[in-house]
Amino acid sequence: MEWFSDPGAWLGRLVFQRMLAVLYVVAFVAAARQFRALLGTRGLLPIPAFTARVPFRLSPSVFHLHYSDRFFAGWAWGGAVLAAAVAAGAADAVPLGAAMLLWAVLWAMYLSIVNVGQTWYGFGWETLLLEAGALAVFLGNADTAPPVLFVWLLRWLLFRVEFGAGLIKLRGDRCWRDLTCLYFHHETQPMPGPLSWFFHHLPRPLHRVETAANHVAQLVLPVLLFTPQPVAGWAALGMAVTQLWLVLSGNFAWLNWITIALAMSTAAPLWAGPPVAQGAPPGWFEVLVIAAAVGVAALSYRPARNLVTRGQLMNTSYEPLHLVNSYGAFGSVTRVRREIVLEGTADAVSGPGTTWRAYEFHGKPGDVARLPRQFAPYHLRLDWLMWFAALSPSYARPWFVPLVARLLENDRDTVRLLRRNPFPDLPPARVRARVFRYRFTTWWELRETGEWWHRTAEREFLPPVSRSSLSGRR
Repeated sequence: MEWFSDPGAWLGRLVFQRMLAVLYVVAFVAAARQFRALLGTRGLLPIPAFTARVPFRLSPSVFHLHYSDRFFAGWAWGGAVLAAAVAAGAADAVPLGAAMLLWAVLWAMYLSIVNVGQTWYGFGWETLLLEAGALAVFLGNADTAPPVLFVWLLRWLLFRVEFGAGLIKLRGDRCWRDLTCLYFHHETQPMPGPLSWFFHHLPRPLHRVETAANHVAQLVLPVLLFTPQPVAGWAALGMAVTQLWLVLSGNFAWLNWITIALAMSTAAPLWAGPPVAQGAPPGWFEVLVIAAAVGVAALSYRPARNLVTRGQLMNTSYEPLHLVNSYGAFGSVTRVRREIVLEGTADAVSGPGTTWRAYEFHGKPGDVARLPRQFAPYHLRLDWLMWFAALSPSYARPWFVPLVARLLENDRDTVRLLRRNPFPDLPPARVRARVFRYRFTTWWELRETGEWWHRTAEREFLPPVSRSSLSGRR
């Protein structure tokens, strides 16, 4: 079947698959380093408790069959090693069938983690990694030219990511329509980066230009993906550039990088040169690819309908394998930044002289004199959930009190998630949580105080508690 292959897409496939494999490495390493405190046997939301109440058919995962912390660690680190091998070219060094198996194993291994990850894995970039990983299985390797059906399915995924995000903005917060959202976003986004302070202080007319450019990138350029090359390639390159702008201005785990990988699958052929000589695809591969493409098309019905629905959903999966999903981001933008600050004291009784010392997180703002750091594409899951908890206590209800209980024990795995534990030798007698209003300092304030943030106390989030008082609450 001459129509089956697109030899000119070889470079786009190469760039996409190598970038995707690197992001798999990041995702597996993040899982391995954080799971004990979040999901382990003594974690805040233990996997064994989850698998006991949720059946396998609703959350397919190897951890329904067996779970131990050691097994999870081996699974996650094994996934990281396999992904690193694929990133180094292993899938192009083996026969086509073996390459497909490598990609399928990576997808299945990460699916097993996401499906038991609960709140900690409830982010759109988790399902995006899985959907992109499922498509990578059928892109082939250096033995064959990329199948044209899956070249177009990559564009379809990129379209849904960008167009879905654009529509949710237009239908959501008014500030996207009057071009004022970026007056606030750089300051109030979940995890600012080292340049966010500077982005926030750009002139307001430039913020309006940023917002308008975002609408072009998410509502106009995605439509051009379905035009012939080179128009589609230049449109994809424009989307990649806007994603790099987001990389510079904040920390969104691997969301931006996987979107760039998808965009480069379409943009890279602009520089590919003559097609590389590749063999004709075997018949069994053609059958598998066509069957898989038909399956993706069928599963695309609900995500496509979601795009044209007034009550559009963000970051939604429609089946437990997360094969075709809906995406979107920042349908609303918060105007005021609030942060929960956890503090402990060695004093058993409160009084005017009580000394409270703050726990510091790696990415979440705390110390006002500390410039935010760059962590993406690495994902700090607890830091992100603390941002949601500050928006509404309901986000934190299942895990916040267990978190405080672990701090009162100086639990080793939990304090490893923090940048600073103010009680390295003995656990605190009591812990409390307070809500502060944060804002970026002005240029003058930064020069005078050396502080990047200004904060004011607003309210109590959790009154001082001890280990004995928490045991009574349980």
